[in-house]
Amino acid sequence: MVQVLLIVLVAVLSGALMYAMAAARVVKQYERGVVLRLGRLHDQVRSPGFTMIVPGVDRLRKVNMQIVTMPVPAQDGITRDNVTVRVDAVIYFKVVDAASAVIQVEDYRFAVSQMAQTSLRSIIGKSDLDDLLSNREKLNQGLELMIDSPAVGWGVQIDRVEIKDVSLPETMKRSMARQAEADRERRARVINADAELQASKKLAQAAQQMSTQPAALQLRLLQTVVAVAAEKNSTLVLPFPVELLRFLERAQQGPPPPVEAGRAQGSSGQPATDQPEDGPAERPAGGASAMDPSAAPVSPPPSVTEQTFTDQPLPDAPLPGPGPEPDGVPEFDPETLPEFDREQPAGPSRIKPFTRH
Repeated sequence: MVQVLLIVLVAVLSGALMYAMAAARVVKQYERGVVLRLGRLHDQVRSPGFTMIVPGVDRLRKVNMQIVTMPVPAQDGITRDNVTVRVDAVIYFKVVDAASAVIQVEDYRFAVSQMAQTSLRSIIGKSDLDDLLSNREKLNQGLELMIDSPAVGWGVQIDRVEIKDVSLPETMKRSMARQAEADRERRARVINADAELQASKKLAQAAQQMSTQPAALQLRLLQTVVAVAAEKNSTLVLPFPVELLRFLERAQQGPPPPVEAGRAQGSSGQPATDQPEDGPAERPAGGASAMDPSAAPVSPPPSVTEQTFTDQPLPDAPLPGPGPEPDGVPEFDPETLPEFDREQPAGPSRIKPFTRH
């Protein structure tokens, strides 16, 4: 009898041990347990730690409550300004309601992934290329709202969505590189022009200051010479003042010619044309040239009056008849008198005096 009782007791203990092993469950700290009793949701969600279920009646499903990092596959799309791009992203989410994540959706991970892909395609078509490249924060917020709206009913909370990379065609990359190069060249030219403007203003102020003190220009010249001589050069370039060059040019030209003071006047009181100091040249009787310095000038006879030809008319006086004049004076013929050139300068070769009794 005692042996039978011992066998029954051992059997009961063994069955209880087997039941405990089958009913015992351990829920980790980052998990929550959802119990389905006979296919129906149990009201109580099991917290972390040791828990018991009814073997064969209850079914425990553990839900991870950690933040999940899920990469979104790259999506090809056309932006609003008709540029073909390839964009990939990453999404951060977590389960906040374990019961809804198990009951409302079959696989909440797959559902969130598909929703992220469709939302990414939609956000590409609504955005410009410049927004995708420079204004990603705004696009990330819009993408987060688009994914979070249906995910709330699944017991999932979207923490953050980030666009990782935007792949562009090679032609578009070259075009953007040329645009960036042109923009940088424009800014460089503007900066250079601004620097030239400021430098010209400062140089104008320096020139105005040096004009008041001429010695400052010489001091500046000496400073330039010292700066150039400090380097080991075989040639020294010395700037030369322009004022000194002008002074040397005026010195080479010589003094201006003196103005003739004396002018001869006729018998009527009118100023006559300029004559040389020695008077009109007379042809010598021996046939010598008037320009010959060895020939002595022949003075006219006392009865002959010398008068220079001017533009005044000749007085009505009887002209001498044909025949040789005394003392070798040639015969005067009005028809052979050359016309006087008023525009030519007066001189011994142009002024031909004639005699009248």
